[in-house]
Amino acid sequence: MSSKPDIEEGRAFTPKFDADGLVTCVATDAKSGDVLMVAHMNADALAKTIETGEAWYFSRSRRALWKKGESSGHVQRVMEMRVDCDQDAVWIKVEQQGAGACHTGRRSCFYRAVPLGKAGAVTLEFREDKTFDPTSVYGKSS
Repeated sequence: MSSKPDIEEGRAFTPKFDADGLVTCVATDAKSGDVLMVAHMNADALAKTIETGEAWYFSRSRRALWKKGESSGHVQRVMEMRVDCDQDAVWIKVEQQGAGACHTGRRSCFYRAVPLGKAGAVTLEFREDKTFDPTSVYGKSS
């Protein structure tokens, strides 16, 4: 285990995986800076991403490694990878191939806004339309 100064100021890449062996990954569009998705990587996904230059993740629901775009063709080419100060989160700047990153058919997984400054029940506001039909891409409804 490295010391706090080594982790925060050193050059060694020592990602801090959680109890499930995962690290959070934020993927943004390399050109626009838009947040496309937040996912998780295990050690294998992280290693494959670094080795191939394409985004790999670990699906918590399926308990399986998956390459982004494996079934949709909407691959994420990694242009830059950064790690946060305590190395428990990864940020990748990607070139998004295809019409979108979200399995719902949108460019980004962050397509709804939460209105601020209102008390009581919250009604989400849609900010992004679908850019592709997920049923035709994935062969099932999202």
